[in-house]
Amino acid sequence: MAKSGSSISGVADRYAGSLFDLAVESKSIAAVENDLARFEALLAGSDDLKRLISSPVFSADEQFRSIAAIADKAKIGGLVGNFLRVVAQNRRLFAIPGMIRAFREIAARHRGEINAEVTSAHALTPAQETELKATLKSVAGKDVTLSLTVDPTLLGGMVVKIGSRQIDTSLRTKLNSLKLALKEVG
Repeated sequence: MAKSGSSISGVADRYAGSLFDLAVESKSIAAVENDLARFEALLAGSDDLKRLISSPVFSADEQFRSIAAIADKAKIGGLVGNFLRVVAQNRRLFAIPGMIRAFREIAARHRGEINAEVTSAHALTPAQETELKATLKSVAGKDVTLSLTVDPTLLGGMVVKIGSRQIDTSLRTKLNSLKLALKEVG
């Protein structure tokens, strides 16, 4: 059975909201954000872990035991460790990337910030990050937190997503537009 994007988003939002409520209650929003970021880094660095969370081949028990072992080895305990176990037990690991993203958005909104997802062709220097934050703050009118990813296939430039708005200044997009324009001419 295929999962639609909106149903995954709904699941992710509900779980992230529950985790945020628990984090507020225990006054550990920053700690939860850090642990989620650590798990996200593990996920980004391991194709096997990506396969574990997305494949329906693994049983709930296998996913639970694997996630518990990974969390223990990475010393991700407390709320996030328990959260990951509950998500695995409920067969919702497929939505964990969305849950992490939704948690960040909720936490940023709670602090009066807005989150911007930035994908760049190369890693940004600290000076570039500061300049980008300042520019986005002047556009959004709020403090901006950046979620940075690197995608070398962009060739150059970056893609910035703030809420439902997307600004694409990547060289790949510009070359594709030029290619389309040339096809129309010829």
